[in-house]
Amino acid sequence: MSGKVWNPKVDAILAKSSWAREMAALREIALGCGLDEVIKWGQPCYTSRGRNIVLIHGFNDYCALLFFKGALMRDAHKLLVRQTENVQSGRQIRFAGMADIAGREAMLKAYVLQAVEVETSGAKVEKQKAADMPWPAEMQEKFARAPELAEAFSSLTPGRQRAYLLHFAAPKQARTREARIEKCTAGILAGKGLDD
Repeated sequence: MSGKVWNPKVDAILAKSSWAREMAALREIALGCGLDEVIKWGQPCYTSRGRNIVLIHGFNDYCALLFFKGALMRDAHKLLVRQTENVQSGRQIRFAGMADIAGREAMLKAYVLQAVEVETSGAKVEKQKAADMPWPAEMQEKFARAPELAEAFSSLTPGRQRAYLLHFAAPKQARTREARIEKCTAGILAGKGLDD
């Protein structure tokens, strides 16, 4: 292989995966692009000069290459998928089996190399700010009654604010939105994020 050195810890991750063959093939493509192999979020991650380029991960129905700045990539073959509607930057190429990889190595390598170019260019994905997101009425009412909570929320990092807003806005019923806001109040006041 013409890339970087294999990380033995990734071997252990692949050995446990039901997508071991597919992930091994994707690993060869990433390493063939001269990327460094590390583990992040418990998955094989490929970096260039310490910057995240692509992650390989498996799910029940597919495994995927996750491009961290995929939203900025050209997608000539219409392969890039937004994992969920709330994902702003990352995009996946999904594989349901070896047949989705075999014979497409050169094309997949071109996507990985393009991801390196995007990262090297310094381009950034313009993310939606919490202030531009819809705020549930229940949250606005709670903040009006508890200015210290509104102040604590405004002190949170933009990512934490966004996570809370998505969490609060998701339920269809007002009662559920109110319950979520109430449950998270202590965390917001403590300066913690939704998953902290």
